[in-house]
Amino acid sequence: MVCKLFYKTKSTKKQTVIFLNTEDIYYFNLLKKAIVVTFLKNNKGSNSIEEWKGEEIILFQEDLYKKLKTKVSEKWFYTYFKNTPEKLPRIDMLNLLSNYVEFKNWNTFKENHRKKNIKTSSKKPIYLYFLISVFTLIGAWKLTQRNNNFQFCFINDTSNKIIFNTSLDIKILQENESPIYYKTDSLGCFNFETKKDYIKFVVQSPYHKTDTIIRYISSNTKNTIKLHTDDYALMLHFYSNGNVKDWSKHKQQLEALISDKAKIYQLFDHNIGIEVYSKEDFIRLITIPTKTLKNIKILYRKVEGNKIVKLKFIVK
Repeated sequence: MVCKLFYKTKSTKKQTVIFLNTEDIYYFNLLKKAIVVTFLKNNKGSNSIEEWKGEEIILFQEDLYKKLKTKVSEKWFYTYFKNTPEKLPRIDMLNLLSNYVEFKNWNTFKENHRKKNIKTSSKKPIYLYFLISVFTLIGAWKLTQRNNNFQFCFINDTSNKIIFNTSLDIKILQENESPIYYKTDSLGCFNFETKKDYIKFVVQSPYHKTDTIIRYISSNTKNTIKLHTDDYALMLHFYSNGNVKDWSKHKQQLEALISDKAKIYQLFDHNIGIEVYSKEDFIRLITIPTKTLKNIKILYRKVEGNKIVKLKFIVK
């Protein structure tokens, strides 16, 4: 009994997208294994590509560039190699990866392994065909039970650029469970897998307003989220780093920015204590151009009535 599977494509003007079926998964997994074999000829690393981390990913990027003059981003690597993708990479990427393992293109890679399978299967007892069919059905069922993969990148609402120079704090909210904490990666993005069809999380940043996001997998067509700039945080950062020339004007602006009854606290590393500042003491601290000034980091601020009423900072 021969089970013949087909893959289907959806063409656009720019690219061809290949949707996953059991055959796609089988040959894409073979391709990943072939990539590992090729990579380990000149590099050290895990035998499982899903276990590759920072240094191994960088070495693979360099090895790919050395051989084919092309690279894949860390985000791309996580999407297609570390996680279970919903669709295969673009056909041009599949061709490049097939080149990397010394095949002409993706179709050649698949055809070569089809011939190997036919040659091997002709020697198998007939009852094995039944087992293979059963395992194929089980595998297809497991695919329907797979996790939903949510992926988000964050952009600044003012500049409309990805926020990658500041690590954002992500708190995944779960029903009847403790929150899970993440940080955005070097590309300003994060991934999360769940069996649920939605995700709810809080995103926080030193220089952006805290926001709570709810996104359903059915409407997760856009994976970018805009964060609104926190003008107060940016002004404090600007002032505390001594980016001014007129210190008297600088002092007047801070006096207008901070409430007279503000509660201001300096925190110390290793939780060794806390110091309370008055408004006057804090303004004096950040209006004297010293080396310490550039090491001040604002940790928390609370604004009421257009004035800062609570502030926490640390000197690094």
